[in-house]
Amino acid sequence: MRDRREDHATAPAGRDTTDRAKPPSAIRAFRTARVPRPRRAAAVLTAAAVLTTGVLTGCDLASEAQTSGAPARKPAPVWDRSPDSIAAVGDSITRAFDACAVLSDCPEASWATGTDEKVRSLATRLIGEPAVIADRTWNYARTGAEAADLTRQMTKAAAKKPDLVTVMVGANDACADSPELMTPVADFRASFTGALRELRRTAPKTQVYVSSVPDLKRLWSTGRDDPLGRAIWKLGICSTMLGDAEDLSAKAQQRRADVRDRVVAYNGVLKEVCGKDRRCRYDGGAVFDYRFSDDLLSRWDWFHPSKDGQGALAEIAYRNITAARPPG
Repeated sequence: MRDRREDHATAPAGRDTTDRAKPPSAIRAFRTARVPRPRRAAAVLTAAAVLTTGVLTGCDLASEAQTSGAPARKPAPVWDRSPDSIAAVGDSITRAFDACAVLSDCPEASWATGTDEKVRSLATRLIGEPAVIADRTWNYARTGAEAADLTRQMTKAAAKKPDLVTVMVGANDACADSPELMTPVADFRASFTGALRELRRTAPKTQVYVSSVPDLKRLWSTGRDDPLGRAIWKLGICSTMLGDAEDLSAKAQQRRADVRDRVVAYNGVLKEVCGKDRRCRYDGGAVFDYRFSDDLLSRWDWFHPSKDGQGALAEIAYRNITAARPPG
């Protein structure tokens, strides 16, 4: 977010019993056609030859399958539920901004690639020890980034050809100085589509896990009664939602509703575009629906996730990535 300064097998190919299940077309023709008596013997011989050839061919194929000694291969599932390397792109949430210190990134606490034991990041759960994580993860997210910045970040991520790229972006597109300056939905779509295209150009088999944009209005509702949080919000954090936090007038309420509607639209785009890529999995709105309690929010801004909040994001991602089926 912005601050003022940054997972059919077809059934194994069974023996093709088509030739045995119904007579070849030559036999059917022989049974129904009126063949002149002088040519009947020749027709019988021809049809028999065709039938014999078909049966022998079927037997040869079956025999080859039975004597090859190798079991029929099951096609590998498209989604790998245990990726071994991760690149992260997105905004300040993935940089764990304000999770460790005020107005500072804390990438070691990132839900995606962090090494902090308290967070137990996605990388920790999938890869393991911090020393190993360091060689198999890359965090290209940037505090303040919007959807328009994704392609640049994705270019860097694709160059590493990781097993998985995590994406969390969109909050800054809604957190503008005014509702009129929020990123248009069409532009958001173009940026996300372009970023996926860029990834596929270099790393066609890399999987993508897309987190939904959080419900910013719920975050406002959770932190608006805290004096320190309101004071920090006045520094310019997500003005469209958090500005004039105590204002409950109809105009202010409509402004917040408009921002929430835009976030919902962004999530619709993420779901739709990701759904067209067989190696992309959207979280089904899990992050948007998650109720971040005050202990899951940063004590410095009551908006970004705390270490516990980062851990909650990691748990959501791990559950969805390792599931046999994508979220509904």
